[in-house]
Amino acid sequence: MSRPRSEAEYLARLIPPSASATSMGRRALLKGALGAGAALALPGFLAGCGGSSGGASTSGAGGGASGALSGTVKFGSNYSDAVPKKAMQAVADAFTAKNAGVKVALNTVDHNTFQENINNYLQGKPDDVFTWFAGYRMRFFAEQGLIGDLSDVWGKLTGFSDAFKKASTGDDGKQYLVPIYNYPWAVFYRPSLWKAKGYTPPKTLDEFKALSAQMAKDGLVPVAFADKDGWPAMGTFDILNMRINGYQFHVDLMAGKKVWNGPEVKKVFDVWTELLPLHQPDSLGRTWQEAAGSLQTKKAGMYLLGSFVAQQVDNGADLDFFPFPEIDPAIGADAIDAPFDGFLMSAKPSNEAAAAAMLQFLGGKEAASIWGRTDPTNSLANSEADTSTYSALQKKASEIISQSKSIAQFLDRDTRPDFASTVMIPQLQAFIKDPKNVRTILDDIEKQKKSIFVS
Repeated sequence: MSRPRSEAEYLARLIPPSASATSMGRRALLKGALGAGAALALPGFLAGCGGSSGGASTSGAGGGASGALSGTVKFGSNYSDAVPKKAMQAVADAFTAKNAGVKVALNTVDHNTFQENINNYLQGKPDDVFTWFAGYRMRFFAEQGLIGDLSDVWGKLTGFSDAFKKASTGDDGKQYLVPIYNYPWAVFYRPSLWKAKGYTPPKTLDEFKALSAQMAKDGLVPVAFADKDGWPAMGTFDILNMRINGYQFHVDLMAGKKVWNGPEVKKVFDVWTELLPLHQPDSLGRTWQEAAGSLQTKKAGMYLLGSFVAQQVDNGADLDFFPFPEIDPAIGADAIDAPFDGFLMSAKPSNEAAAAAMLQFLGGKEAASIWGRTDPTNSLANSEADTSTYSALQKKASEIISQSKSIAQFLDRDTRPDFASTVMIPQLQAFIKDPKNVRTILDDIEKQKKSIFVS
């Protein structure tokens, strides 16, 4: 699985270099990107999407079916890796088993390709239902009228906390996403390797550094690292910022309310600069899957990533994790990134009744239970789901999420897409390439932030 990437990265590809964030406000930037997306030819992989599927439909987005369901639900899926692809198929099969008159046509697309083309996809003829993510990504498309209102579906769902419902809600107070799972970001390691070496999880930054130094002496890469796709380094920044400055500062920084070139953020990058030599070198040319391979082959001792890393490391059989250690005792270590994923409906589904019914099924405990049995790498969103088959890793992931006092969605979900793509991705990569240039980098980020976060 490639970790979900947002419309932010797609916008970066659409906006020419001359149209930098420093000279364009939010509305102009997003409007220009949408217009550019509409003018582009749809990629070949989308040619089979949309179109008439027959069957019943209702007049209001998110409406339920009246009478027997029929026809086809066209389903766009970015679950292209083996484990989530199998889970998605299992859930789709369960839905059709209960609704014999309905066929689910899964349109599975490479994960990154799906994200990079999402804007074209939604403005063309999108599938009736498709995979996506909570946070600003979802609200962005809801504001543009590109996805369907699922408030009626939510009226029939149970087992979700208020936090899940809130994160599935647009700025207009309507629900647009049905969650399936979430996953914590933490430091993952191979217990068999650690037992052989006598390592124990560190609780402070000094202990983390000492452990890393010992790993280096033992011939290991202390921390596996990759940032070819631009998003993994965001997770490192998130956790360091929350450990050093606290959750609320992090949230305010993402909202454009704090300065990037002040002493607080400078300290984050100072600490990161100290830690970079402990990380796998040449990260800008490596994918997260390739970095996970270093953990799999026991060439690396640790990896800070989401729990989906288990898909690349023995499917979690020999994998454990610990929260990134405390840096400031006054702040502690009880804040994490734990983003969640789910399903959306297009604004004008070709078979709305069946699409709404499938979304209601996807939000139920049966679908969640099936997913949990098939994909042992995530924590199920629905509290009514059967967790008896949870692996030790899943149980621990659920515990750390429930015990965390503060949960962030991830940098490119917690901030605006234009800021995440046109500013943070290249600037974080510039820092990784030359950490000595951090002062100039932070000044540039702040300058661009002031232009983007305008009222």
